Amino acid sequence: MDVDRIQASVVESARVLNELAVAAPAVRAAGLALARAVTGGGKILLCGNGGSAADAQHFATELTVRYLADRPAIPAIALTTDTSVLTAASNDLGFERVFARQVEALGRAGDALVAISTSGNSANVLAAAREARERGLVVVGLTGRSGGRLRELSDHWIASPSDHTPHIQEAHLVVEHLLCEIVEESVREAVR
Repeated sequence: MDVDRIQASVVESARVLNELAVAAPAVRAAGLALARAVTGGGKILLCGNGGSAADAQHFATELTVRYLADRPAIPAIALTTDTSVLTAASNDLGFERVFARQVEALGRAGDALVAISTSGNSANVLAAAREARERGLVVVGLTGRSGGRLRELSDHWIASPSDHTPHIQEAHLVVEHLLCEIVEESVREAVR
């Protein structure tokens, strides 16, 4: 990769993040929905594939342990981490059901699901979102520009303004950190 391509990639990343600023109202609404779930006694479930699976784990860790401030632990579970569940569900039910089955087992009305898919069309993420909606969970969808089918299954939809997976993922990380901050602030206010 030459210097010009590196510079062009950095410039494009900055453009995506600058355009993401228009999503501030959607980010705030989604963050407050997640905060209502946890301050109401619920939990946050998270899912995604590949880099989005890593994002789900990162997000869950920031909530469970600590983001910026000391506060009570926030119940958050990445549905991407239990290899026994992942392999059994994939083998017995098919990979499309790997997250939905966990939502069925763990999700309750009043909880929330954060569904992350750069395309918005990952079959197993869509199945999890459908299961969550049937069970009364709030669904927060993080996607690329088009939203795919996840857009319609989300109560709160936040699109990264790009069609390029790396830049979508960069923007998702910014959104995830903002959502963590909103939830953390809400939890801290609730225990004051």
